[in-house]
Amino acid sequence: MPLNFTSIDLPAAADFHVHLRDGAMSAAVVPTIRKGGCNQVLVMPNLVPPVTTVQMALDYKERLRALDPSIDYLMTLYLHESITPAVVREAKKAGIVGIKSYPAGVTTNSASGVLSYESFYPVFEEMEQVGLVLNLHGECPSDHKSGITVLNAEKSFLPTLKSIHEKFPRLKIVLEHCTSKDAVEAVRSCGDTVVGTITSHHLFLTVDDWAGDVFCYCKPVAKLPHDRLALLQAVVNSRGKFFLGTDSAPHDRATAKKGSGNTAAGVFTQPYACQLVLDALEEAVERKDIQAEDVTPEVLHGFLGEYGRNFYGIPDVKNERITLRKGNEVIVNSIAGDAIEVVPFRRGETTWSIGWE
Repeated sequence: MPLNFTSIDLPAAADFHVHLRDGAMSAAVVPTIRKGGCNQVLVMPNLVPPVTTVQMALDYKERLRALDPSIDYLMTLYLHESITPAVVREAKKAGIVGIKSYPAGVTTNSASGVLSYESFYPVFEEMEQVGLVLNLHGECPSDHKSGITVLNAEKSFLPTLKSIHEKFPRLKIVLEHCTSKDAVEAVRSCGDTVVGTITSHHLFLTVDDWAGDVFCYCKPVAKLPHDRLALLQAVVNSRGKFFLGTDSAPHDRATAKKGSGNTAAGVFTQPYACQLVLDALEEAVERKDIQAEDVTPEVLHGFLGEYGRNFYGIPDVKNERITLRKGNEVIVNSIAGDAIEVVPFRRGETTWSIGWE
């Protein structure tokens, strides 16, 4: 038995990075949120067109609530040239919690993303004043003349993270989906206003996995074994600097494996958000990357919800609880919707089961 328990009772989890899409895809994936043990989710704004106004975000939230009103949807805006200090103030009053930055062209639906951050300094200053979080997709676009590829795109971005933090030390910043030892060290080197999210799939994957399986391909890509080790150790030694943001990103099977053009970047983990974290920690214990004694109820309580809620200042008002049990549940091969099919991460593998109280 790799872990020191076969069942554990925890507060319902919060996932601080989800892609719920819209339309038929949204209808298929939103009902899976609670299956993964979560009752609060931070919703990414990279729809087509992107969510760049407060009204767009509120309308999107209502569409999500119509699909499952039991979830607390925490909404974000897409950092875009139309975002001004006045929009920041409006967003804060409307209950929007963050603004997400995508470097132009690095991932799904990021064509309207950022080319230069200096022009947004007045926006960041206002965000610092009102307490809105800056969510950073931490990669530079590939540039072979500068030696930047998908393998070091995150590392190449880290000076930008540190520069923004130095200029706006009270601005709350999340380096989303950390994938490397360099990213972990960069977050730890910053002050208390900078944290990082870690996905469940990056606790499993290395470059070899996504190079051979389209359903393991995401941005930022998984890196090397020592990077995975750094992520695992960050989970069990988080102390509030790292928490769960699955970056669960569904794509229709036909799109993911279309056979021509660019492969769709995204790993779908929503129905097994918490379960996969325990699976990954078990495997890490078996590899001796961490010790079973490192995986405590306090560690899981913090990483799966408490640390993120504290950073965003968002209470868990429902006080729901989940129980994870080691058993023989098998991850389904696919989830079907209206003329779509989504393949989950680690399809066909056994995982933990979740019950709600």
